[in-house]
Amino acid sequence: MLYHLLVPLADEFQLFNVFKYQTFRTGGAILTALIVCFVFGPRFIRWLRAKQAQGQPIREDGPQSHLLTKAGTPTMGGFLILSAMTISTLLWADLTNRHVWLVLFVTLGYGAIGFVDDYRKVTRRTSAGLSGRGKLVLQFLIAFIAVFWAMKLSPEPLATGLALPFFKDLLIPLGFGILLFGALVVVGASNAVNLTDGLDGLAIVPVMVAAASFGLIAYVVGSAVYADYLQIHRVPGTSELAIFCGSILGAGLGFLWFNAPPAMVFMGDTGSLSLGGALGAIAVVTKHELVLGIIGGLFVFEAISVIVQVASFKMTGKRIFRMAPVHHHFEQLGWKEPTIVIRFWIISVILALIGLATLKLR
Repeated sequence: MLYHLLVPLADEFQLFNVFKYQTFRTGGAILTALIVCFVFGPRFIRWLRAKQAQGQPIREDGPQSHLLTKAGTPTMGGFLILSAMTISTLLWADLTNRHVWLVLFVTLGYGAIGFVDDYRKVTRRTSAGLSGRGKLVLQFLIAFIAVFWAMKLSPEPLATGLALPFFKDLLIPLGFGILLFGALVVVGASNAVNLTDGLDGLAIVPVMVAAASFGLIAYVVGSAVYADYLQIHRVPGTSELAIFCGSILGAGLGFLWFNAPPAMVFMGDTGSLSLGGALGAIAVVTKHELVLGIIGGLFVFEAISVIVQVASFKMTGKRIFRMAPVHHHFEQLGWKEPTIVIRFWIISVILALIGLATLKLR
């Protein structure tokens, strides 16, 4: 909005020239989302506590300590994140950019799915919300629309090709198979973040790290100069997604203020499904789907731990981990919650650095 209002006035007021630069607007998006969370967060949490007298229902098959330490904590804090992100993006982004609307479509669509899921859990006082099948159907529907939209916005042969990290010009032609692959990336990222969100502050920091990384990736992928210098595939228009990634970073920082141990509020599926979906959509749009698997390797590990646990138990009757997802395994080993959370943060930063290295190592 500010871009459209102030950039036309730049000839008369030279100060407004800064609004032409995506780097400046990314900084503005970070600060705006952060301020929105700080200003409205306390009131929103008080309102949630009033509406959710007993807080989020705690899984009975989870760690027994959570029945004591996390009982009564309200959920749906993801609505605060989504609100801050949306306000910030609409304020600072170029709203004629279709990539921005594509990613917002996925984010808000998945946020709506998560909201319904959280609402059912709270109102019915059960840890089971929407059915797993129902959630997947809705997630895949949104993902297929988004990936098809991304195909239309991408130049050939990128539209139907899979770019490989560490290789300059190599593209694997998938044809319309890219629809299924891209949808799997978006849905997989969404559910992987959801599985990671099991301890105070555990999911939001890796999400911020991934968002910051993909903000840089989106910026260079959309730039003719940087894309040529780094010898990566260029997707025109994606640089504007740096503003969206900045809004995730700012909203995440603001939310972490209230989600730091001991958490005052949980993000719930409203936040985790939407944030994961946003990262997946950005990866698809920038043609860095496989790099998301590196940068978001922590989320991948959490998801794999659940798949392996379920498969092992069904086939052999034995469990690989003491409890899944894997962060609960470390809880059962006696690790303190802050220790697990901070060490997982460190891992996410290391993986992000490795993922960003793929931009140059080709």
